[in-house]
Parts: sequence; structure tokens; C-alpha cells
Amino acid sequence: MIFETLATTGHEEVVFCHNKDAGLKAIIAIHNTVLGPSLGGLRMWPYKSEQEAIDDVLRLSRGMTYKNAVAGLNLGGGKAVIIGDPARDKSEALFRAFGRFVNSLNGRYITAEDVGIDVNDMEWVFRETSFVTGVHQVHGGSGDPSPFTAFGAMQGLLATLHACYGNEDVGKYRYAVQGAGHVGMEFIKLLREHDAKVYVTDINKELVQRAVDEYGCTAVGLDEIYDTDAEVYSPCALGGTVNEQTLKRLKCKVICGAANNQLANNEIGDEVSRRGIFYAPDYAVNAGGVMNISLEIDGYNRERAMRMMRTIYHNVSRIFEIAKRDGIPTYLAADRLAEERISTIGKLRLPHLGVSAPSFQGRRGS
Repeated sequence: MIFETLATTGHEEVVFCHNKDAGLKAIIAIHNTVLGPSLGGLRMWPYKSEQEAIDDVLRLSRGMTYKNAVAGLNLGGGKAVIIGDPARDKSEALFRAFGRFVNSLNGRYITAEDVGIDVNDMEWVFRETSFVTGVHQVHGGSGDPSPFTAFGAMQGLLATLHACYGNEDVGKYRYAVQGAGHVGMEFIKLLREHDAKVYVTDINKELVQRAVDEYGCTAVGLDEIYDTDAEVYSPCALGGTVNEQTLKRLKCKVICGAANNQLANNEIGDEVSRRGIFYAPDYAVNAGGVMNISLEIDGYNRERAMRMMRTIYHNVSRIFEIAKRDGIPTYLAADRLAEERISTIGKLRLPHLGVSAPSFQGRRGS
């Protein structure tokens, strides 16, 4: 059945990684490498079953292909998941064993941090492979990508507000932010800097209390977040929260957040469009993190990263233009934008320019 699934999803390679001594059960999925080596984060999660983990990594890796394509990066899409509880199952051996599997792929997959993973975990992976991003600044890395993801999401929000309301006055509107983790909290901070009204919820009550105490947010229950009077719903946790049950409760005019796979399915995306809700496709909005870490490949530069992330505004605006032009929902417009770039680059047959430039040690000037 796995090959039938891959034929449908278009994946190139799926690697199952196991090390009994380290307690490692991981899956690496490489979706598409037409634009370049696959880049995507490593997620650690206590999946209820192996099938659930497979489904997640296949979905997330495909999303990375589209995210990297829309972001204008010369990178393909990949993703990795470790089956385990990040609160109790982490160890140096676990991540170093994972790093060895990444290294065995010889650069076809470049890893980074995602849900359940932090920069300290990446340090252990980095001991076994150079094909890792998001490492500490002392190694020439960029560190925690969360602030950059949040900054990029703000650029997407500005573009969406402009498309919906004709202005970019963030503080004029109310926001229902679901998820106050690394990215969510940074996004909340940016919203509050504009004096916006923010409702916040999270499964971690301590994070919610921090958002209340430090940023002046209004706490609501996990289920109550869908019933607020917010004009903007911002999913910043796990995906699938815009679904058949929640959509009919949302009063928002805009859906724009940093979570992956926000729409439960394509049918929900169609219904969002029919209701006149301006949905900013997640992988276009949350591309700031991957933009940032991608620069580590050639040598990290923070100023260049910030300039790159401002292109998210243009990308999201372009998606709304395509949706209006072609009369299609924005989730389809985003896919179309990504697929056109992949197809165009895939048809190129560039001349062979030789190996990377030699150092020419000892050469004298003319």
C-alpha cells in the first residue's frame, strides 16, 4: 500500500530509521527535489500509531515542497518525524542516531527544528551531520527560527488585511490566536506591539498565563477560541483546526496564522471561499522560518534574512491576485503558483558549469 500512496502523493523517497539502543523510531520523507535538496523540519510527537506518523510526515513533506517553491527558494520539500514524547523521551543518543541517518542521505535531505524540537536538540544532530540548519550562532547558524517565522507571518497578515479591508492597520482588528508556543508567542508579541486586541488559548495553561501577564492578552478556553468576536483567526499550533465543526462557529473575516495544514481538507477550503473569508494559505504565510534557515547553506546573514522575509507580503498578495483572476479559492491559487514554478524550473536544462569555483591558491595577479 505504501507505493500506491507514494504514487498519489508524488514522493521520491521515504526512509524508516530505527535504532533500538537509542530508542529511535523515525521517518524521513523526501517529496520533491526538482528545485534543489529537500529541506524541512524534524518533528517529535507521541503519535498514537505508526500509520499516523506516516500520514503526518507525508503531508508535511509535500507542504514543504510547496512552501519552498512559493518562497522562491532553490530547495525541494522534505520532513522528518520522531515517534516519541518530547517531554520525556529525548536523549543525546536519540538525536545523534537520527543525525547519522540524515547524513546517510548525502544531502538529499537537510533537517531543521519543528514541533517538539529546540536548538539544543539540533546541536546533537549537528554532531553527526552537517546537513542540519537552525544550529546555534556559534557554529555560524541562525539559532531559533521562531521569531523569523512570526515576523514572516506578520508580513502575510499585512497583505491579507490589505486584500480584505484595503488597509494594513493591525491594531484596528481583534485576533483569536490558537497556540502560544515558540512561534505563537512571538506572533502575539508582534500583534500587541500594534495594540491589537488578542484572545489566546493553548493546551499549556502556563503559556496562556504568560501571554496574559506579559502581553495583556485575554485568555479563553480551548474550545471557546472559535466563538470569539475576532475578525482574524490565527491558528499557530497543530493543523486541521479549520474544519466542518469549527468553521460554522467562526465569525472572522480573515484566517491567517503560522500553523501548518490549517484546513482540514480541500472541501473546507472551498467552503471558506464561499463564505467570503480571506484565507492566507499557511505555507505562504509561515515561510519565514525556512527562509531564514535556508541562508545557513551559503553562509548566514541576518540582514539578508529579514529582507527575504519581507517578500512574503508580495507572495501572499500574488496569491490573492491569482485567486481573483482565476475565480478559485486561495488554497488552490497558492498551489498553482508553486506548481508553475516547479514545472518551469523542472523543464530547464542548464549548461554544466563545472565544479564549484576552486580557491586558486598561489595564483598571482596579471
